[in-house]
Amino acid sequence: MAAASYSVRVQQQDFDLSTEVALLRAAQPGVGAIVSFVGTVRDLNEGASVAEMELEHYPGMTEQSIQNIIEQARGRWDIFGALVIHRVGPLKPMEQIVLVAVTSAHRGEAFAACEFIIDFLKTEAPFWKKEQTPDGGRWVDARVSDDVALEKWSK
Repeated sequence: MAAASYSVRVQQQDFDLSTEVALLRAAQPGVGAIVSFVGTVRDLNEGASVAEMELEHYPGMTEQSIQNIIEQARGRWDIFGALVIHRVGPLKPMEQIVLVAVTSAHRGEAFAACEFIIDFLKTEAPFWKKEQTPDGGRWVDARVSDDVALEKWSK
C-alpha cells in the first residue's frame, strides 16, 4: 500500500470534492471507506440574514492546530488518510467553507474520525468569522452546541 496522506490546506480558492477525494484515495488499495463532510455558508444565522461571511486565520498556527487534530484522530482510529481544506476570505451563502475527508478500511472508523475532526475543528482551530447582516458586521462566537459536541469525545 502507498504511504498514507494526511494534509491540511487553508486557502481562499474553492475546492472540488470529487477531485480531492480521488487524490486522497489514489494508490490506496486497502481503502474500504471514504467519509467526507463539506460545510457551507448559510444565508441565515441567529435570526439574521447573512449576505457574506469573512473568515480570518493565523497563518502557520491554524495549519498546525488542524494537523494536531488529525494526529489525535489517528491516535484513536485506524485511518489511512485525512484531508482538511478550510477556506478563508469573504464567502457568500451557499459557498463551500470546509472539507474534511477520511479514508479507512472500514466505515465505522472513517465516520468516527471525520466527525471527531470537524467537531474539534469548529472549536479548537484559530479561525475568526465575521458576518455581514442587514444591521452591519458582527463577529460570530462559538456555539454552545459545538462545545457540547466535544463532550462526547472525552468519554
